[in-house]
Amino acid sequence: MKKIALYFLVLSFASCQYFEKQVPSEKELLSKQLKEINWKEVDEYPSIIDCEKLTDPNQKKQCFFEFMATTIQQKLSVDTLKVLFPKLDTIQVKVTVNSDATMVFEPQFPKDSVAYDTIKIDSILRLKLVDFPKVNPAIKRGIPVKTQFILPVIIKTEK
Repeated sequence: MKKIALYFLVLSFASCQYFEKQVPSEKELLSKQLKEINWKEVDEYPSIIDCEKLTDPNQKKQCFFEFMATTIQQKLSVDTLKVLFPKLDTIQVKVTVNSDATMVFEPQFPKDSVAYDTIKIDSILRLKLVDFPKVNPAIKRGIPVKTQFILPVIIKTEK
């Protein structure tokens, strides 16, 4: 009986080392996590309801960008820009999808752009690009985030 008691006593002292593990500090864990996060990419791109049924992330992304380009082209298909700026065939539009699902559109012009009245084009875009369907914001680590991208929008199509 004494041998068994001695055995358990030695075993209990020896096993205590397994319970003494070093717990990393909160700052170390945070810095490690921040280094692992790719801040240039989102986990899920913005999407619309029609694209939600797709399971492949690349197809979802492609669906969203095609939807945005065609919707902007349809809204700008009225002859306003074609008449005022007949040489303008494509415009770069910077689209910002905020974390609260609101969208902002800004035309992007080359730095030396004097051929077009940029203020007039900007005002036309702001008037025409309203009443978009609901867009779900991009997701990064489970949190809605703001995203920006530039879409080339074709204004004049050759027939």
